[in-house]
Amino acid sequence: MLPQRVARLRRLALIGLAGGLAVAMSACASERGSGGGANDTFVFGAAGAPKNFDPIFNDDGESFRPARQMFDTLVTYKPGTTELEGGLATAWTPSSDGKSWTFTLRQGVKFHDGTPFNAAAVCFNFDRWYNMKGAAAQSQMIYYGDVFEGFAKNEGDASGQPVYKSCEAKDDHTAVINLNKAKGAFPDAFGLTSLSISSPDALKKYNADNVTQSGESFAYPAYATDHPTGTGPFKFDSFDKTNNTITLVRNDDYWGPKAKVAKLIFKIIPDENARKQELAAGTIDGYDFPSPADYSSLESSGNKVLIRPAFNILYLGINQKNNPKLADVRVRQAIEYAINKEQLAKNKLPAGAYPQDQFLPNNVPGYTQAVEKHAYDVAKAKQLLADAGATGTTLNFYVPTEVTRPYMPNPVDIGAAVADDLKAAGFTVNVVQEPWNGGYKDDVQKAGKQDIHLLGWTGDYADAGNFIGTFFGRQKAEFGFNNPQIFDALSNADKQVDPGAKAKAYEQASVLISQYVPAVPLTSSPPAIVVKKNVNGLVASPLTDERFYTVSKG
Repeated sequence: MLPQRVARLRRLALIGLAGGLAVAMSACASERGSGGGANDTFVFGAAGAPKNFDPIFNDDGESFRPARQMFDTLVTYKPGTTELEGGLATAWTPSSDGKSWTFTLRQGVKFHDGTPFNAAAVCFNFDRWYNMKGAAAQSQMIYYGDVFEGFAKNEGDASGQPVYKSCEAKDDHTAVINLNKAKGAFPDAFGLTSLSISSPDALKKYNADNVTQSGESFAYPAYATDHPTGTGPFKFDSFDKTNNTITLVRNDDYWGPKAKVAKLIFKIIPDENARKQELAAGTIDGYDFPSPADYSSLESSGNKVLIRPAFNILYLGINQKNNPKLADVRVRQAIEYAINKEQLAKNKLPAGAYPQDQFLPNNVPGYTQAVEKHAYDVAKAKQLLADAGATGTTLNFYVPTEVTRPYMPNPVDIGAAVADDLKAAGFTVNVVQEPWNGGYKDDVQKAGKQDIHLLGWTGDYADAGNFIGTFFGRQKAEFGFNNPQIFDALSNADKQVDPGAKAKAYEQASVLISQYVPAVPLTSSPPAIVVKKNVNGLVASPLTDERFYTVSKG
């Protein structure tokens, strides 16, 4: 803002030099938060409420959004890209066999409670995750489970051999993570928000692992609800559930560039149209996932619509366990042939969306043209159903409501279009709508109540395993199938440290998946984020990994 303001002042010849500089300096001071005005606060319209604020217990974007402002990870991603850069670590080096990683840690960093960040704190966090048990280990530790595959003591659904072995604090600024086997997801996976580093003192003080379970519900301790303590550019202030607002304040002791606003507020507004109205009314400064149909009107009103690169997958899940007909690959193929993905991308997704024939965006190593393709062909779908004796098969189709996701701007409309296509091919479709935060994800991913369902994924980093490995790397209630050939192919790919060998292995796995059709890839699309015209500095991320400390208001 300073160069623009100074340029204007220079054009005002009647204003003295000293007066001009004073005006410019005071304006910038206001933007940095010392003036106490409206420009000190950035209010963002969030699409949903977080489950809690302890990153390890979360797996969704609306929980990660505030967490990313309060916590740091060992490595992170360059703004606007999927490329790695230093976070709490300034350097990271693997051993020759890929079974250990040595991190050189940033010096002079403190947690929000004033305690020092050091190698002992890193090891405390990694040991904490590894030793989780009981309800805590079962409570949404999806990312940890996918990356590290098991715990010191596996319970419930956890059954894998742990990848993590130990952590050594060589000195205050050197931490070594030892693994039981090499894993191709590293080092990128060390940047997962779930693997954010918390203050050991705060974790102990607020009994962070005391998670309790009642049926399918979990209750979280004070650390997760009221005292999240990281090293990030913002600190937790409050979560007002009456007014649906989360308030963070600037961390003046942050090790990096200080936040340009003194206060960051997330206002939870689940309805996209309501978010748009609040932006127009000036009660929020920006919001996520504007409707593609509104891009032009938002821009003509003077707002900035920032388009992210496409880095996601929308898919139609198929649960083979519920319906015997779905165990027949011909029926699953018929489902894919029945769906007009081209029209879906054109009519229901943002400009730039494209139909998918595999479960990887086309900019991720492992994407391949060799997959078996089942392009839109209603006659072929009908014939396959007839051959399988499955014409008229009823599908209970679960569709989420009260949610907007990067890959799914309007799930009800998308679900209606898919249902119409399936009916035209000879299926009987029973649409079941459920609120996203009202049981939908539990019903489809844990209980497996559905025959088919809408869901998707935004990549956390540029690794094929973060997509197809997450979806199909092991038996899951969501899909209800057991295919050791696919599981083994994905496990083999995940072991590859050499980038070329890893890409080749994932290409082979993608071909197997396309032949088996455990689910139907639908589209990849570029979601947007919108801010008012006076908001500067926000960098749209393909990972939806926006950091708000760079934001200023002028």
